[in-house]
Amino acid sequence: MQKVKIPHPPNRRIRVFAFDPSVSRKVDTSAVNIVTIRLPWEENVELGPVDDYLEVVDYDPASQMFYPPIDLNDPYLLAQDGLVPSESNPQFHQQMVYAIARTTIRIFENALGRKALWSPHWNETLRQEEPVEKLRIYPHAMREANAYYSPEKKALLFGYFPASPTRSGEALPGEPVFTCLSQDIVAHETTHALLDGLHRRFVEPCNEDLFALHEAFADIVALFQHFSYPEVLKHQIARTRGSLEAQNMLGELAFQFGQATGRYGALRSAIGRVDPETKAWLPLAPDAAQIMTTREPHQRGAILVAAVFDAFLAIYKSRIVDLLRIASGGTGILPAGELHPDLVNRLADEASKSAKHVLNMCIRAMDYMAPVDANFGDFLRAIVTADYDMVKEDSLQYRLAMIEAFRRRGILPRDIRNLNEESLIWHAPNDDEQAAFKKVFKSPDRLQQLIPNWELTTNREMIFKSAQKSQALVHKWFEDPEAKDAILAAGLVLDKDTLEAFYRGEDGTPRFEVHSVRPTHRIGLSGESVVDLIIEMTQRRRGYKDPALQAAADSGKIPESAPDFIYRGGCTLLVNPDTATVRYCIYKRIMSKNRLERMRAYVRGDGTPSLGTTYFGDPRDLYFESAIHPGGSAEGGRRLEPFALLHHTDEEQEVS
Repeated sequence: MQKVKIPHPPNRRIRVFAFDPSVSRKVDTSAVNIVTIRLPWEENVELGPVDDYLEVVDYDPASQMFYPPIDLNDPYLLAQDGLVPSESNPQFHQQMVYAIARTTIRIFENALGRKALWSPHWNETLRQEEPVEKLRIYPHAMREANAYYSPEKKALLFGYFPASPTRSGEALPGEPVFTCLSQDIVAHETTHALLDGLHRRFVEPCNEDLFALHEAFADIVALFQHFSYPEVLKHQIARTRGSLEAQNMLGELAFQFGQATGRYGALRSAIGRVDPETKAWLPLAPDAAQIMTTREPHQRGAILVAAVFDAFLAIYKSRIVDLLRIASGGTGILPAGELHPDLVNRLADEASKSAKHVLNMCIRAMDYMAPVDANFGDFLRAIVTADYDMVKEDSLQYRLAMIEAFRRRGILPRDIRNLNEESLIWHAPNDDEQAAFKKVFKSPDRLQQLIPNWELTTNREMIFKSAQKSQALVHKWFEDPEAKDAILAAGLVLDKDTLEAFYRGEDGTPRFEVHSVRPTHRIGLSGESVVDLIIEMTQRRRGYKDPALQAAADSGKIPESAPDFIYRGGCTLLVNPDTATVRYCIYKRIMSKNRLERMRAYVRGDGTPSLGTTYFGDPRDLYFESAIHPGGSAEGGRRLEPFALLHHTDEEQEVS
């Protein structure tokens, strides 16, 4: 008898904690804390789990033990959607980190319309970049209250630690708390890795917004993943009667971690805080002056998270006005008592759609950022521009909600005349600049040489190698004498007679790097397709804390010496491959005196240092010491762990 061929299932179902184990210890939330994630079915998931993107390595250095890896293809596990969530089972810890990390990767790929790549490894011997096929995940990497992404190791490292003996929340005093069991922490750290894959220079300290932007963006991704779990969403909608401004789990992050380290309530909240004296939850009113005095990366990043969450709340409330009007008989005030299940379902549906749209706006914005010196104002402009490219008419006022929320939090971009949509959208090159770029890109046929195959079914190593060839080709095009005006339009310098502080090639020409050549493909709400070729280029100079020493280095009066810091400029070009025209040139000019002075002030530490700097040292010093002096590479390699420092904690230090 011929055997019937059974097609593989469309999804792999895996059970995880929706938040963290502490939520399962409460009667009113335990029923919704275990959710089943659906990942696209893949045949090549091996023991670990290991697949094309991730490699879970469960080694505990403290006990010098390898925990046996889980086999997600075991028929018994397939039949029951993986292991039952457990705090004590290392194999479930492996299952948890894998499922959440893969979910986060999928969200990015769906938003950007291409496969995700990890930042490349710099081979110091060969002096070239090599692809990183798999991001490693260590669920039990250290016995301390920490979890971080390592740009050097290309790995996520999760710690575990005993809960506070005096203020442990739902945990027993001294009970082991595993950061790998927090959905928020796993999604947060995976986002750090994904963002590093997009913008590798975003780990270089150059302004007080940069690390805060990394932290805030990772929090935003983790926060809005809460809204992708229907049962959790319905539960919280019913409990808050549709008002997501009230205290709820959807707006909080890493609840168990915050409690177990001796804090009350969640580690960070986008909408409020718990008073340490009264234990009462207090909503946080926007304070536009707060950003002027807040420098610690997590606290500063929390302002950006709050702005994005404010925008989400405004969008959500605008989408449910008609539902509330119908349910309240026109008054807009819901009657007392529990909400009807049908109304809860509809409100949850609108909240989910709003959260997904806001999250996609934020992720897509990362393709519209300059490759260096990013700040919160740039992020707002990138959000507005990216969304405008998708939907020209902002009929639902999503962009207006973002602009208003950022203004209320004091986040204002530099160098714009008005805080309106027209001023915030990145401007297209003028006619002369467009003509200069046309000499480089020439025709759509020439651009076809640059477009690598980034389909969601393409092997990622092939994508990387294809992209490397495209980068080399773009570099060659911009070295051509015909590209002189295009180099100037991009904010870079290739003049041999320019400042001596530039790093130069063998022929004396200032060097520049082509960081990325990648396509982006998105479908708008009305079905229109937006396709661009994104090209990122950067350039560097030696920077000095002393302006007099800087002037001497620029004029060649002192020999080349180790600088105090690396100062970079760069641009992101969004090119229409069908017309060979540059739609946007988003640049940070290498010759900008104002930017150089701002970075000099930041490197000198002008202003009040954060508490974390007082206790653990300054991540700026760690970076510049490693990047400039022997043992590190200022050109391509990085010997730094900025997130390990930022995420370290004790009783005084804020942690991711």
